[in-house]
Amino acid sequence: MAAFNKFNAFVENLAEKVHNLGSDTCKILLTNTAPSASNAVKADLTEISAGFGYTAGGNSAAVSTSAQTSGTYKLVLSSPTTWTAAGGSIGPFRYCVLYNDTPTSPADPLIGYWDYGSSITMASGETFQVTLDASGGVLTIA
Repeated sequence: MAAFNKFNAFVENLAEKVHNLGSDTCKILLTNTAPSASNAVKADLTEISAGFGYTAGGNSAAVSTSAQTSGTYKLVLSSPTTWTAAGGSIGPFRYCVLYNDTPTSPADPLIGYWDYGSSITMASGETFQVTLDASGGVLTIA
C-alpha cells in the first residue's frame, strides 16, 4: 500500500475552518507530476487528461466515519476508489491526490496524496483501485 503524504496547507486550512471533513465532498484525482508539500489547491497540480473512463476532477471518496476518540481525530473514507479504462488507456499516472471539492475559498484545497512508486498506464479493460485503510483511516490528527 502506498504511503499517505499530507500537503502543508492542509494544516493551516484546518485551523482556518476551510475543511469540514465530516460532511464536505472529498475527491481523488490522478496525476503523473510529483506533488510538492507546498502545493495548496487543485489548480497547483497537473491532472491527467480526462477520457477513456477517467473524469476530470477524479472520483468522489465518500466519508465512512469522521470522529475523535480520546483527543485523536480519524478520517475514514469508503474504499475502494476505482477507475476502469474503456475504449483507450488511462494514464500514465503515479500519484493519487485527495482534495476537498466543497470549499470555494480557497477552491479545491488539497489534503494529501499517495505515491505509487512508478508510473501506471491502464490499457482498455484494466482497473486501478485506491484501496483506503478502513481501520487506520486516511489520516489521524492527535
